Amino acid sequence: MSKAGVMATLISFVISVIIGPGVMVFLKRLKVRQTVRTDGPETHLVKTGTPTMGGLMILGAFALTSLFFFKDYPEIIPVNLLTLGFGLIGFIDDSIKVVFRRSDGLKAWQKMLLQFALATAFIAYLQFATDISFALRIPFTNGYMWNIGWLAYPLAYIVIVGTNNGANFTDGLDGLLSVVTIPICIFLLIATNTLGIEIDPCIGAMLGALLGFLLYNAYPASVFMGDTGSLAIGAFVVGVCYIANLPLYIVIIAFVYLAEVVSVMLQVGYFKLTHGKRLFRMAPIHHHFEKGGMKETRVVALFAIFTTIMCFFALLGL
Repeated sequence: MSKAGVMATLISFVISVIIGPGVMVFLKRLKVRQTVRTDGPETHLVKTGTPTMGGLMILGAFALTSLFFFKDYPEIIPVNLLTLGFGLIGFIDDSIKVVFRRSDGLKAWQKMLLQFALATAFIAYLQFATDISFALRIPFTNGYMWNIGWLAYPLAYIVIVGTNNGANFTDGLDGLLSVVTIPICIFLLIATNTLGIEIDPCIGAMLGALLGFLLYNAYPASVFMGDTGSLAIGAFVVGVCYIANLPLYIVIIAFVYLAEVVSVMLQVGYFKLTHGKRLFRMAPIHHHFEKGGMKETRVVALFAIFTTIMCFFALLGL
């Protein structure tokens, strides 16, 4: 990790810690509060009324820190644009829930349309404004790069939108998305340094922001990140992976994201096919474990440990 990466991590951490209390006071005054599902784990009912949209802390620290490094590290620009763009979608979604008191925020087609539009902008930026290729680094092949031609473009849409929604579904327990993404950030730091890709400040900015936010979001959470934070985090992970030709590694390092979104898809599909039966006790899958009697903090710890091990495994495949 370069000196710039270390500085970015520390700067971002300090910013997120400093602005945290102010953001929470602001959210409380606006009455930006979480509504908890009544069909969910009963232990979650006490969380009703907790301020949400705390992802503003993450976005603020990430964006402010990145400003110091744009000039010397131009490759971080597309990652920042994708991260802040998806964060904006989440902000709009969260705002609709609060202002119009709608539990579902943006309609599914609206959210998907905005995500595809941003994915298109990101793909076009890489294609026409950079020399970054869409070749795929294949894990455990000693750095073999696979160029799949035009298929890289539809694959990019699937990876970008899928990773974002996976991160979004992962954000369901106090601190879960943060503690799962922190080892992913560390993997990305090691991987990009190993591959000679200089985007340390960008990754450090997100790492510091997550560590700072976790002070307020760890169990019992004083604030939730909302879609403002979760969509931004998913976009960040996929953005860095595309800069480093690592999208296939997302299946390994962000396996929890994948499991969360697939569990929802399987649950919905099975429910419709069987006319009301459920494959899991509750989806996303972290709630399945809770419904089985596992404490929230233990689920978070196990998912974080699993992700850390998967990140070490992925390092072997570089």
